[in-house]
Amino acid sequence: MTRFRLPAWFVLLLPAIIVLAAVVLIPLLLSLYSSFTSYRLTRPDSLYNWIGTFNYEKAAKSAHFWAAFGRTLLLLTIALNLEMLLGLGLALLVNQVTYGQRALRTIMMFPMMFSPLLVGFQFKFIFNDNVGLVNNALQSLGLSNTAIPWLVDGQLAFFSILVAEMWSSTSVFAILILAGLFAVPRDPIEAAKVDGCTPWQSFRHITLPYIMPFIYIALAIRSLDVARAYDIVQIMTNGGPARRTELIWTMIGRTGYVDAKMGYANAMGYISIFLAIFFTIYFFRKLNAARAELGMGG
Repeated sequence: MTRFRLPAWFVLLLPAIIVLAAVVLIPLLLSLYSSFTSYRLTRPDSLYNWIGTFNYEKAAKSAHFWAAFGRTLLLLTIALNLEMLLGLGLALLVNQVTYGQRALRTIMMFPMMFSPLLVGFQFKFIFNDNVGLVNNALQSLGLSNTAIPWLVDGQLAFFSILVAEMWSSTSVFAILILAGLFAVPRDPIEAAKVDGCTPWQSFRHITLPYIMPFIYIALAIRSLDVARAYDIVQIMTNGGPARRTELIWTMIGRTGYVDAKMGYANAMGYISIFLAIFFTIYFFRKLNAARAELGMGG
């Protein structure tokens, strides 16, 4: 009688499978299950109260949820475009430097080394009404006579969060685009110069198509980051004033841990995941199209 033996590859992968199941799969399935219940942190027995799709229907009808969704989409759109333009400009400038370029690349990476919590505290101090660096600088230069309520006014608070996001993440675009610039072949550019093309024409028709895959990679990475933005907003404004800077994940955090409505929060979380999936699929399709145009395969 032959004894059943597990394949060697399965035995080697078994510890990793167990760890992944414990820290990823089981919590994921539990949160998905709880999104169909009335689970509240203050009532553990409510985890077994099955209510079907009520939480999803409630989120779909909630004006607060769609307002937070809209603000997240607005922040994502503005932040990605500005970070891409600034990152492209930085990469082009650094690419022209012949001496000290390695030091400049290292300096560009500094903002990426700070945690979002630290960035939030840093910009909360910078935009503080009374002792903030921005107000002190404006008043010292005579540009303002009164303290500007950067984190109290809704529109100014949103602008402050946008500045913090851009400062911390523009370097992602700059580094990836700079890597793309290093990969651009020199022969087509030299041939364009010989043919009398202007620098703009060379950039538009030769350099830009080569760096577009790198730009789409940066867009995909950053779209996921902004779609689940939490730390910076939570530290700087806590979603205020009057929820005017509340994004999807700050609303989910408040609903789950302050209001204790964990089942409803998980339902909103799974709805918001579709936003991240949509942008990821969109940018990777753009990436594949750009790669195909360059003859780099799908």
